[in-house]
Amino acid sequence: MSKMKFHKVAAIVVLVGFAAWMGTGHFSSVGSAASEEPKTEAKTEQAEQKASARIVKVVTPPRSEHARAIRISGVTEADKRAVLATRVAGVISELPVKQGDHVKIGDIVLMLDAEEKISAVENARQLKGQRQAELEAAERLAKTGNLAKLQLDSARSALALASSQLDAAESELARKEVKAPFNGVIDRVPVELGSAVPQGGEVATILSLDPVIARGEVSERDLGYLKIGDKADVRLVSGQVVEGTVRYISRDASAATRTFRVEIAVPNADGAIPAGMTAEITLSAKPADAVMLPRSVVTLGDKGDLGIRAVNKDNKVTFFPIDLVDDTPAGLVLAGIPADARVIVAGQELVTNGDVVQPVQADPQEIKKLVGGDAAAGTL
Repeated sequence: MSKMKFHKVAAIVVLVGFAAWMGTGHFSSVGSAASEEPKTEAKTEQAEQKASARIVKVVTPPRSEHARAIRISGVTEADKRAVLATRVAGVISELPVKQGDHVKIGDIVLMLDAEEKISAVENARQLKGQRQAELEAAERLAKTGNLAKLQLDSARSALALASSQLDAAESELARKEVKAPFNGVIDRVPVELGSAVPQGGEVATILSLDPVIARGEVSERDLGYLKIGDKADVRLVSGQVVEGTVRYISRDASAATRTFRVEIAVPNADGAIPAGMTAEITLSAKPADAVMLPRSVVTLGDKGDLGIRAVNKDNKVTFFPIDLVDDTPAGLVLAGIPADARVIVAGQELVTNGDVVQPVQADPQEIKKLVGGDAAAGTL
């Protein structure tokens, strides 16, 4: 009997406990609590991801039109250069110029001794006069019928022959002179007064240095940016900078270097710029839409091309290849960057494409340190 009472008491206790649990209402939230666990975990993950995102400094640089600068090495050379030579052999009787003298077109540079040639001209002139007189007498006789027509024709032929002999003698005499073919400066005189020179012997070198030409080679990639008439700055080894104009662009590339010859004409009225001087040529091509950025922002892409890293609207890192327009003391002038790009100026080497980052606007002082100049800092 006591045993039955114990079972009854136990059943009553269990029944009371179950009723109490039912009264709490927790049984209705078991399923929903289980479904909320992934959401909580996702939120936690996002929070952790945001907390772990790398902080980068960004800037949206202003845009401007900037003339593309193409810098090449070059050398100055004369606009014209001529090696003067004698047309006949002879002995130098006059040498009125010396090295460094300025001459004008037609000035006598050298004269050969020509006594024999002068005599030949006089003889030819007298012979022509004689043949002229004979022809006039023959014509008078022919009019009166006292001279045959054949004899008259012979007299005319004799005069024509004498005229050609005189022309030949005068031409031979003229060859004793060597004249300047253009305005210039005498650069070299390898002969002396009284020395004998053979036919075709070199007697002087004349240069035309106004304008002086700065010659260089441009790559096939830069060729399309240039045209005749473009302005160019030429920096000489002395530090002097002069302005010139593109006067010639070759259309035939060098087989060895695949580069194209470019000539810059530089005014040089006083002849101060000599030929053969090393020069740095800066060609100013068509302006391009560009931005100025510190050199440190340029990095390598996955394919090895130069570019910059930026942050898009989703705060993900993207890479933009660049086109170098100019390299100035204030910074690099770059084209090919979208107008709304937030360029990473600090931390770009620590992130890769697709990374989520926390962009922070760079302040002017930081940019000033990156660029290294007040002017550039104000530009960005």
